[in-house]
Amino acid sequence: MAPPYRILVCDLRSDALIDVLPVHGVALDDYIGKTGRLTGTVPIPNAALADRARRALLPGRTALWVERGREIWWGGILWTLNLTSDARGFLGAEIQAGGWESYLYRRELHDTLTAAQVDQFDIARQLVDYAQNTPGGDIGITYDTGVSDVVRDRTFSRYDLPTVGDLLDDLAAVENGFEWRISSYRDADGRRVKRLRLGHPVILSGAADIVLDHPGPVLSYSWPTDATAKANGWQSRGASINTNQAVDSVPLLSPLLIADDDLAAGWPRLDGSSDYTTVEVQGTLDAHARADAAAAVTPLTIPALTVLLGGNVTPALLGATVRLRIRDLWHPTTLDARYRVVGMSITPPERGRAETAQLFLEAP
Repeated sequence: MAPPYRILVCDLRSDALIDVLPVHGVALDDYIGKTGRLTGTVPIPNAALADRARRALLPGRTALWVERGREIWWGGILWTLNLTSDARGFLGAEIQAGGWESYLYRRELHDTLTAAQVDQFDIARQLVDYAQNTPGGDIGITYDTGVSDVVRDRTFSRYDLPTVGDLLDDLAAVENGFEWRISSYRDADGRRVKRLRLGHPVILSGAADIVLDHPGPVLSYSWPTDATAKANGWQSRGASINTNQAVDSVPLLSPLLIADDDLAAGWPRLDGSSDYTTVEVQGTLDAHARADAAAAVTPLTIPALTVLLGGNVTPALLGATVRLRIRDLWHPTTLDARYRVVGMSITPPERGRAETAQLFLEAP
């Protein structure tokens, strides 16, 4: 039998435990490069539980931790609460929460920050420090002090009113950039931890590959192939650089980048572009363009596997490498390849429903 799930309801700023509430229909997911989400419904069968839920569930102020047994499997912020009543008068409080990353997309930069030849990880930590050092801004995000050995020059202008989350995404998305996420776990002393994880060029976890077979532990899979995002011609636009009001304003442009090898291989010309309206430095814009162009030539295919949860399949798999082996009509010669887990969607067990996880993969 799977260990029970519990939802710990805490104060966002202090992390003080407020209550432990029952939740039905829980679904939760977590990703690298995308904010995870939790949904569920708190049943309201009597006045006592209604009073507890009313006091505990305060959107924008409440933190939610998901426990499986004694392990923390997810953490985030309650953002919406929808009280519903059905035709028979049964009440339920539908909740929706976003991972800790969602907080950084709600924090704006109100001061200009500069960095000259600073490691990109230190710039990322400076942005998180900015968010947490303002009055009321500290929600307990911690980090280590590792570096990427890639230095950047950056000026973040307060006049753009960017969010900290968007600045982190832009910093990470440049050529030779990095990945970031905020993980949730319980440390050796039993404390709940929100940890900023930075990985260059990607976040990696675990040492040994986990083998997944279909037929076998892989119950089902989907393997999308989508060329709508493919491009072998690319140009990026930056901020307006015109200071003469007497002539038309034009944006900064990167060079037009053409993937000649792709065209020589027989692909038709497919164009794409990206906008960085706050980038005023040609070198920075060009680095964004090169990263975007490289990603667009061969868009990522993200296979999804559905597996039974438990054993080695836990949220700690994010960033880990799995060895996937598939043999079926499409793969008469067994597919045997390694992929990195970049996302996980968990469905806890309920009556008549097994405990499963959907794993989202990319080639390492």
